[in-house]
Amino acid sequence: MKTYFLIFCLFLVNSCCFSQDITGEQLLDKAIAYHDPEGNWKTFNGTLFITMETPNSGKRDSEVTINLPESYFKLISKRDSLITTHTSDKGACIITKSDSLRIAKQTTKPNRSHCETTELYKNYYTYLYGLPMKLKDPGTNISDKVETKRFKGKDYLTFRVDYDSEVGSDVWCFYFNPTTYAMEIYQFFRTDEQGNIKPDSGEYILLKDEALINHIKMPKIRTWYYNKDDKYLGTDLLMQ
Repeated sequence: MKTYFLIFCLFLVNSCCFSQDITGEQLLDKAIAYHDPEGNWKTFNGTLFITMETPNSGKRDSEVTINLPESYFKLISKRDSLITTHTSDKGACIITKSDSLRIAKQTTKPNRSHCETTELYKNYYTYLYGLPMKLKDPGTNISDKVETKRFKGKDYLTFRVDYDSEVGSDVWCFYFNPTTYAMEIYQFFRTDEQGNIKPDSGEYILLKDEALINHIKMPKIRTWYYNKDDKYLGTDLLMQ
């Protein structure tokens, strides 16, 4: 009986201290092995069908084509009767006739041009749906320290990510299942001019269920909330 009790105690100690025995890069490698075991993201060529639901506006249906080997991106979005297209082909922005007409009819000019918005959409979709593999990109700085944190009543292995100044100024935290290493939450914070985190800024995103796209496990349901007050912002649904 004493032997079994000793083994049980050792198991508890190892479980509690596991986060001290793995680096951020090692945890990332395990997460990538879970989500993209065949290493398919680097040659990803596929189309994602995404429905966005937000509290104060109608749903938006998007068709997102990402072809990484050909540096091609295309987004077709439909909300109510309005359809917009954003295309980037090897870095060149393409404006369709219908979008050209829509832009010409705008009475007030937006803060960003159509092509600037295209680049933002391309970065947005390739980053979020390419996680955690995108954390291998240049300019991404993974913390060596892995911690065990409780979030919404569940324990996770977490690490912090900072980016080189030319990549981004936000600070991200990623939360992984301690058993499977699946990525289940990520969270970002804005920073001030000194690079310090603004605690009441940013958002956290809960990931639920999975869709297998090109043999990559991607989150099927992505729900967004404000950090400061847990206010619900919206949900992205990856359709199959």
